[in-house]
Amino acid sequence: MSEDQTDTNSSGYYFDNTSTRVQSSFVFSGPVFVILMVMMVTLVVVIVLGNALVILAFKVDKSLRRQCNYYFLNLAISDFLVGAFCIPVYIPYILTGRWTLGRGLCKLWLVMDYLLCSASVFSIVLISYDRFLSVTRAVSYRARQSKTHEAIIKMIAVWVLAFVLYGPAIIFWELVVGRSRVPKDECFAEFYYSWYFLLSASMLEFFSPFISVAFFNLSIYLNIRRRRLHSRDAQLHLQLNEPASAQGEGIPLPHNSGSGMKLAPSRLSRDKKIAKSLAIIVCVFAICWAPYTLLMIIRAACRGRCIQHHWYEVTFWLLWLNSAINPFLYPLCHSTFRRAFSKILCPKRHTTPPSSITITLCCWKAYYIYISQAQ
Repeated sequence: MSEDQTDTNSSGYYFDNTSTRVQSSFVFSGPVFVILMVMMVTLVVVIVLGNALVILAFKVDKSLRRQCNYYFLNLAISDFLVGAFCIPVYIPYILTGRWTLGRGLCKLWLVMDYLLCSASVFSIVLISYDRFLSVTRAVSYRARQSKTHEAIIKMIAVWVLAFVLYGPAIIFWELVVGRSRVPKDECFAEFYYSWYFLLSASMLEFFSPFISVAFFNLSIYLNIRRRRLHSRDAQLHLQLNEPASAQGEGIPLPHNSGSGMKLAPSRLSRDKKIAKSLAIIVCVFAICWAPYTLLMIIRAACRGRCIQHHWYEVTFWLLWLNSAINPFLYPLCHSTFRRAFSKILCPKRHTTPPSSITITLCCWKAYYIYISQAQ
């Protein structure tokens, strides 16, 4: 997902008919250069530390190793590599305007960048689908939680699909066309202006995932609303009929008559939280990905003449910003991950020895049991 960058002999934007590319020149003053560097490094630190915490929590806390949480691990791995490899390699390129790392590393960086961003998107879809099953098919869903091999197969499928989407095109496009359109001091994909290819790929990378995530979220909301209305009607029916029948026949009400009804609100409350988190997921996903996808297709269709490069660059970084948001948006919405984070960040809280009051109470309890048995 790289862009065409600057050429030292160019200024502004012009269209080169021999290489069919748009060149741009960024000249950053000292303060602007420093501000951009600080912002980029900060983004890298947030992405790496946030996703590393998710990965470490999964390793430390064995209770997280359930089928549903493997998808969070998959998302964290892809986002972690975005911050650890893709962005650090791109920072010198955007600040200097020249690619100096060679054609081989350029190909590798392109493959990794497209692969990791696509894997992140598909992992989001997988997480949303898993939440959808947990609400709409709760019984069968809970029965499959111990089958982690199914989760691993789905994770592998995500990475294979993410690679197939752009990887072969990045590697073999130049061989099929017969020549390269990328200058030596720049690094961008050969299909940079092939709007028909970008439109087809974006259908799989953005539009289909977005529609899927929105569908899962809407289905969960409708399911929760239907069950809430049913629970409300059932509670009203119970309140109107049971007291009257019990009083007429002189039969005392059983203590557990409303136990089923007490369990329903807790389940509905949990599912409401899932629906709210998925609603946030849909909005964040759309905000981070829609501008880049639309500008990418428009720019390729008009061959760079209708969109200034800095707008495309902004949407490009917005895309990477999603990798910094995901560690906070997904795992932090689940209490199991929050407990694991607490164990890692505040270990003393979980290893504090019992207080003297607790020890005294335990001693008196043991003494009382001993006296009772002796008598």
